[in-house]
Amino acid sequence: MAKKGFLYRNSLSIVLLLFMLICLAGQFFSGWKTHNKELAEHGHPALDMVQYISSGHFIQATFENWESEFLQMMIYVVLTIWLRQKGSSESKSLEEEEEVDREPVGRPDAPWPVRKGGLWLKIYKHSLSIAFAILFLSSFALHFYGSLKDFNEEQLVKHQPGTTAGQYITDSRFWFESFQNWQSEFLAVASLVILSV
Repeated sequence: MAKKGFLYRNSLSIVLLLFMLICLAGQFFSGWKTHNKELAEHGHPALDMVQYISSGHFIQATFENWESEFLQMMIYVVLTIWLRQKGSSESKSLEEEEEVDREPVGRPDAPWPVRKGGLWLKIYKHSLSIAFAILFLSSFALHFYGSLKDFNEEQLVKHQPGTTAGQYITDSRFWFESFQNWQSEFLAVASLVILSV
């Protein structure tokens, strides 16, 4: 493995992140043009690229999607710890204990949280779930911020009063944005589990 280069050892991550950046750029430019077209229809000046990247339109659209993706991965990781699906390659065995279920042993070459034990080991054992939960909650908060900002920007264009965060958190628009993505993520994970049977 030492003879293999950085790109060979990390090619999957690099390609996936490159695809994400290409699509994010596509989202940015198409969203920028779409939003400016909507502003022009209401007689408002167009936004430049810097204004658009900090607009509610861009922030809401970006983090609404990231939120649902991180929810999908968090749910997938957490549920596959305890739940099973007969015949699915995505499920743990119905009968046998698997290597991943065994308690880690604090050998000298083990990661330091395993050697330390206690709370550090507990955090380490759940670190992937914790990481996805933090990413989900952060994206959820940024989605909410962007959605609220976008709503208030739209209200301003229409010469209507804006709303507060406390009022908007109960607004059906925000929850529609979330639920329409969440349901598709659960369907995607269920499809992966069922179709691998």
